[in-house]
Amino acid sequence: MRKSLLAAIVLIAAQVFAVGAAMADTMVWKFRSYHANIVDVQLYASARNNVWPGSGQVWSLKDYNVHTVRISCVQGEKVCYGAWVRGTESSYWGGGRNNKQSCTSCCYTCGNIETPIINLNR
Repeated sequence: MRKSLLAAIVLIAAQVFAVGAAMADTMVWKFRSYHANIVDVQLYASARNNVWPGSGQVWSLKDYNVHTVRISCVQGEKVCYGAWVRGTESSYWGGGRNNKQSCTSCCYTCGNIETPIINLNR
């Protein structure tokens, strides 16, 4: 009886893990800053309160090159970017710092996609 119960638990756990793994996707984001100062960037999945690269961390754009970041996300979830000039919240793009601003075109749906280059101008 115990062996059967243990086998059933292992089988269920394996199925749950397989479903969770199948739902994970990758997104590739591309950013380029034309601002003279350092621009910090984060990505947000508000539905599950997730932040990339991690809570309290940012990707910093310190030049005019295209910077590529790759994230693992849940298939179908909406992921938005927020960028701002370091040291101020008044100059921002997308959702800005901590995704506090509203935006109409700063989100993409997770699903093994690559965004176009997002040019941060001003």
